[in-house]
Amino acid sequence: MTSSVSLDQAAAALRQLAELVYQGESYSGIYEEICRIALQVVPGCDHACITTISAGRSPRLEATTDEVAALIDRTEWEVREGPCVDAILTDRFDCDSDITKDPTWPRLAERVLALTPVRGMVGYRITAGPQKVGALNLFSDSPDALSMEGAEVGAILASFASVAITAAREKSGAENLLAGLINNREIGKAIGVLMVTEGITDDEAFERLRTASNHLNVRLAEIARRVVADTDPGAPDLV
Repeated sequence: MTSSVSLDQAAAALRQLAELVYQGESYSGIYEEICRIALQVVPGCDHACITTISAGRSPRLEATTDEVAALIDRTEWEVREGPCVDAILTDRFDCDSDITKDPTWPRLAERVLALTPVRGMVGYRITAGPQKVGALNLFSDSPDALSMEGAEVGAILASFASVAITAAREKSGAENLLAGLINNREIGKAIGVLMVTEGITDDEAFERLRTASNHLNVRLAEIARRVVADTDPGAPDLV
């Protein structure tokens, strides 16, 4: 449990998360890092987990710091109440720092108190752009340890998590598209030709092909074929 954390420590932890996105880390790696960081930077947090949900599928536990958090997550969906359920299904935000007294989620609290050391809990939505994709859930073993300060730090982490997941999705989508195009034999060759002759990156080469395709109203694959076949120094530049 972290009783206090400096801004420098929090910033360093978030930079680590940003680096994972930059390096192309998988969603699972990002989710795991978010949970790990929560223990470092959120005052009062002893356990953390992230659950996602998508249309037509059951909630999925993506990452957890330990079995305690995993057990509570499963219990929330069994009793259909709790911080994760509220964050994902109703958009509500609730922080119950002491579930031993008039708990916000009585059915959940009864089982949590009987089965775990947890005494406080809070949940936050995680979004990817406009789409709600899941929730970050934080738990404390000490009553009232999840103070307003801790709740605010958790909200910052959840917001950063949303940005990280959005960035990861967009990066993955762009990279998958580019990879698919490069796998096209002619497009791959054309990109290679432009990289060598123009001294540019694969991203820049692809952008030149795409721009030429749009400008000339010719299919991208045909533009690529012309670039590869064009060995006449006097021929006009296509890209």
